[in-house]
Amino acid sequence: MSLRRLAATAVLTLCTAGLAFAQPVEYPVSRVSLVTHSSPGGGTDVFLRDLIKHLSTVMKTNFSVENIRGGSGATAVAHVAKGAADGSVFYGTTPTYIQTTLLSKPPVGYDGLDPMVIVFADPEVIYTRADSPFKTLADVVNHARANPGKSRWGASNPASLERIAMERLARAGGVKVPIVSHEGGADQMIGVLNGTYDIGIGEMQEINGQLEAGKIRLLATLSEKRLQGLPQLPTAREQGYNVVVRKFRGLASPKGVPDAVAKAWEEGLRRALEIPAYKAEYTREHLTPILMGREAARKYTAEVAAETVESFKELGLIK
Repeated sequence: MSLRRLAATAVLTLCTAGLAFAQPVEYPVSRVSLVTHSSPGGGTDVFLRDLIKHLSTVMKTNFSVENIRGGSGATAVAHVAKGAADGSVFYGTTPTYIQTTLLSKPPVGYDGLDPMVIVFADPEVIYTRADSPFKTLADVVNHARANPGKSRWGASNPASLERIAMERLARAGGVKVPIVSHEGGADQMIGVLNGTYDIGIGEMQEINGQLEAGKIRLLATLSEKRLQGLPQLPTAREQGYNVVVRKFRGLASPKGVPDAVAKAWEEGLRRALEIPAYKAEYTREHLTPILMGREAARKYTAEVAAETVESFKELGLIK
């Protein structure tokens, strides 16, 4: 074969591969609802809305986000659990739906859903308003110790990972401080900005707007290591408070969803995560892709649940 023919064949192969990748992933239903207990502007709400902007270009279906409040997520979980097992409804998962189950024992718990995919690891950060006197975690803890009854810390709903992380931080600092819960990060942010709370906790997705506007200051990340995009931000552990949080973002479905649907999601997400515009967004928000299909997601969720049980026993929250 001549060099010219070889070159033409190579070009044709590349073009064909590109066209194949561009073809939308086939999907069995025309409309998909992604449900979250998070309020508009909260972490999971932002995650889902950002995701569907890009996922809609690679999957042959229409997406919407539905906010169902109440019960620290239990209402939303129950809604999804009784949905059709045809790939038309999913719940946006974080460790909160595991914690809600363990602490409040709702009629339908996390094990009433089937983990479909795990998409990202999502670091938690501690923040304060930009004009607050607190420059470090030690400043916050020392203030709480010196002014009993005057400090307030904000958190998400009562059974959330964030709420438990704040309880652990207070314990690590040796202080007793009221931790006020909300249904979502947006409500908590208002309390931090108006000075009702000394500090709040959240993900970069939900606080980036206020951070870029110069309205808040970051004090710590609760990750194992410093964030690659924020190397100047120390971990809580570096500052003497041994609090590390492992948070994931994914989707869970009603039980009985066919394998073909699970495979379509894994392929669709794999393609979406490679879209340059989306990659730039999630990198800016310090999300780390850890894409897992259904079998891996099931195993991972079970591992996190087991770890959570042990952590709650140590904190005396469950027996």
